[in-house]
Amino acid sequence: MAILRLENGTAYTDFNDISRELSSLKVDLNSWSVGNDAEVRQLLAKDVLSNEEKETILQAVDRYFEELKAKGGYQTRDLIAIHPDIPNLDAMLSKFDKCHTHADDEVRYIVAGDGIFGFVRPDGSQVELTVEAEEYINVPANTEHWFYLTPKRRVKAVRYFTSTEGWTPQYTDTEIRLGGLAINH
Repeated sequence: MAILRLENGTAYTDFNDISRELSSLKVDLNSWSVGNDAEVRQLLAKDVLSNEEKETILQAVDRYFEELKAKGGYQTRDLIAIHPDIPNLDAMLSKFDKCHTHADDEVRYIVAGDGIFGFVRPDGSQVELTVEAEEYINVPANTEHWFYLTPKRRVKAVRYFTSTEGWTPQYTDTEIRLGGLAINH
């Protein structure tokens, strides 16, 4: 279940409340089932996946990709599997834990694990959204945000792209203020 935390410590878990709080950002959050296929569920429980295993998971949820292609012109998708044993994990993640934007939408479907997206709202306030398994998020292009893992340090996410360009982080130098919610990352 998604959890949105405001700087003042208020937390929301209801999708309607979260959507209301994120409306100024036009962030789209939804719940998508990965289904009940036993093989897919077993693969989602593994840390390390072969390319063939990743493709099995992708094909199991491609109905969503077909919708995104039809509605938004998405062209490609892949599956990223992050876990604590990845060499140089902290260096890889450090690209995203600072305020940045992208020229393209950042679209993720979390199929296992969880991660935290932080946002700078138009009024300058900041919020953090924990996105969990079977949740989809679309962060619109040019939205100032950051990302880090929860202490479990595990996430599997389908990434959707309209092109191969536009996904390089453009850092904004905005200071992240997490108030009492600060987590070392």
